[in-house]
Amino acid sequence: MSNSTAQSRSSLQSVLTLNPGLTLVWAMVLASWSLIVLASLTGNEHLFHPAIATTQPTVQKLLVFLLAWLVMTIAMMLPTSLPLITLFIQVSQKQDQPRSLLTVFLSAYAAIWLGFAILLLVGDWAIHHWLDRWHWLHQHPGAVAGSTLLIAGAFQFSSLKEQCMSVCRHPMSFLTHHYQRGLKAAWNLGLRHGLYCLGCCWALMLVMFGVGVAHLTWMVALTGIMLFEKTTRWGKAIAPFVGIALLASALLALVLPSGLSIPLH
Repeated sequence: MSNSTAQSRSSLQSVLTLNPGLTLVWAMVLASWSLIVLASLTGNEHLFHPAIATTQPTVQKLLVFLLAWLVMTIAMMLPTSLPLITLFIQVSQKQDQPRSLLTVFLSAYAAIWLGFAILLLVGDWAIHHWLDRWHWLHQHPGAVAGSTLLIAGAFQFSSLKEQCMSVCRHPMSFLTHHYQRGLKAAWNLGLRHGLYCLGCCWALMLVMFGVGVAHLTWMVALTGIMLFEKTTRWGKAIAPFVGIALLASALLALVLPSGLSIPLH
């Protein structure tokens, strides 16, 4: 057998032999998308909508929505963080309990997004509170949708987004500066990465919050945008175009008498 043939077989074997940690991450992503698609096909999207936790809220409804938000975070955000997660898994193989390290890292990352979801729920409750008392909002149904899209569009041009995006686009540099050994260090690293990821994508996820988890069209579109922005060399170039599209949508929502025809609440 020639050396080239042996090397080719070795390379193929390394590709086919998936790391257990990376396999777990992909399984989580696929399972989350499957749950969202299933909810859409069976007409159970209401279980994933933030209104379930803000309209006559109970502890049970809050837990249902936070679970739905976690599913959405896994489905939408983990794919955008795969470059860093893959590197983290590789360097963690040299430590004891690599699976525990990955679990702690992902738990800290999820904690950041769950905290953001709680803040959004408080804001959503406040909006409903104002809607009940401010008749002007009843007469201008596009105001809330337009404001949400306006914030998201304007943030596409902000220096904060670009700073956070720059960190997310260079996972090797991030790990070189912040990686340490141990479970506590994995937790801190997950929190740090989660904060940068939140800094990149909070405004787009605000739009996602407005349309409701399990709204497939918006989920696919926003996931594609965030994935492209964070993981490709053309991400910086596409950001202004996304911002212009969001600002144009905001203008339509604010100007049209009936508001933009999207399910923002």
